[in-house]
Amino acid sequence: MTLKDQITEDMKTAMRAKDAPRLLTIRGLLAACKQREVDERVVLDDAAVVAIVDKLIKQRKDSISQFASAGRTDLVDKETAELLVLEGYLPQRLSADEVTAEVRAIVSELGATGPGDMGKVMAAVKARLAGKADMGLVSATVKQALAG
Repeated sequence: MTLKDQITEDMKTAMRAKDAPRLLTIRGLLAACKQREVDERVVLDDAAVVAIVDKLIKQRKDSISQFASAGRTDLVDKETAELLVLEGYLPQRLSADEVTAEVRAIVSELGATGPGDMGKVMAAVKARLAGKADMGLVSATVKQALAG
């Protein structure tokens, strides 16, 4: 069963359970997937769906920080609930140590020496770690590896 099929099944389960907040989040995810399929005229594979989930999670995290600074705890709670639903569709993430090891291996493979090689390293890292690691953590790790 593909990830998209699993999300569709979860939507049906949420409908039967009358779980409105979960249903709203899943429908938003499926709408984002469908929009990308229509725009690009492709059928999404699991990696593409994970990329969409990552994007939606990043949006939720940004919203949470903005709502928290504005003192809107009701909206923080809503976004946090959506974040938890979306995180359920991500594969197991690599730990910080595993990310560091992968980044160091890629830097040595490419022979990268300084901050000028950041783009080249990030392209290789994204290809290898897409969906497996938080890209914010990856970016910080690459900067650190190239600086030192």
